[in-house]
Amino acid sequence: MANNFNYYSPTEVVFGKGTHAQTGAYVKKYGGTKLLIVYGSDRVLKNGVMDAVTESVKTEGITYELLGGVVPNPHLSKVYEGIELGKKMEADFVLAVGGGSVIDTVKAISYGLAEPEEDVWTLFAHTRTAKKFLPVASVLTIAAAGSETSNSCVITKADTKDKRAYDDDISRPKFAIMNPELTMSLPDYQTECGCADIMMHTMERYFTNGGNMELTDAIAEGLLRTVMTYAKILHTDPENYEARAEVMWAGSLAHNNLTGCGNDGGDFATHMLEHEMGGMFDVTHGAGLAAIWSSWARYVCKDALPRFERYARNVMGVTGEGTDEEIAEKGIQAMESFYHEINMPTNMQELGIKPTDAQMREMAKRCATACGGSQGSAKVLHEEDMYEIYKLSQ
Repeated sequence: MANNFNYYSPTEVVFGKGTHAQTGAYVKKYGGTKLLIVYGSDRVLKNGVMDAVTESVKTEGITYELLGGVVPNPHLSKVYEGIELGKKMEADFVLAVGGGSVIDTVKAISYGLAEPEEDVWTLFAHTRTAKKFLPVASVLTIAAAGSETSNSCVITKADTKDKRAYDDDISRPKFAIMNPELTMSLPDYQTECGCADIMMHTMERYFTNGGNMELTDAIAEGLLRTVMTYAKILHTDPENYEARAEVMWAGSLAHNNLTGCGNDGGDFATHMLEHEMGGMFDVTHGAGLAAIWSSWARYVCKDALPRFERYARNVMGVTGEGTDEEIAEKGIQAMESFYHEINMPTNMQELGIKPTDAQMREMAKRCATACGGSQGSAKVLHEEDMYEIYKLSQ
């Protein structure tokens, strides 16, 4: 049975070759006059992307300041730095030039600038909700997180290793410039981590016990099959524009909640489990998701067997006879084979981490706390369940 839903996706998407040269015009369109531009690595400086963006901004008479150095699993300290710079320059618009980590940082900076009397971390600690938000937008250079059209952001407090999310529709970006050409210089590992993240955003909404819609399922299954096809192509042909375009568009559709319409809001236990791995060991998000997924899947499978059986047949192409349990297991195995085909891990050892029992207990405790005690739709997980999944993933 389908659930009631509200679908809200107000971000204007500007997609295609050369579109990043239009950035200034879109900042102006949405009222920006004093622009804080945030980026991560020097890649956008060396490959000319930033030059094109800033030239377009100057053409529109918009003043700007640059803030670089955002890292994966973006740090709260950089958010604070951006808030201080934004205050100093009296920024009225914040632009990300980068991927999910940069966009998440920009969203957090915007929260801080809009309510400067509050500590922005209290949003991520969930002791208050945001009342204001400065306009933000992005020039996307990595297809992965879907932050360019989503309502969410994730920030890490490095000193305590707390990695926390805050979701609010007021943070949806005004526009997203999406030029697939800008992703062609990414290392293969980063590309495939992005593909794993894109798929997981849809899988989190697919593996539920709280109702589904046939149309939404069909969209989700098509998106997953598409990403798998083009992830394998990009593994050997990284400059394939069509493959880059398919994956980039899938990244937005996977996390603007299109693939969640009509269900119960999604599972998202895999994401929460990975957040603690990322916080403790600073692993790449997409790889961490791949590493924990099959252990989660086997732990919850019997509680959502029709979903896993359907996934095996409709997404992973499993055919033939067998019990639902056997078909579901073949689907999980096929997913692991796909991960290996694109050099993604399927357990924590392959990810390159070996947590102690005490560390797994600590991650489970932190995960349960971050979830408010429990998480999941395919199966509701509590702290002991989370610990068991970490153990299975060793």
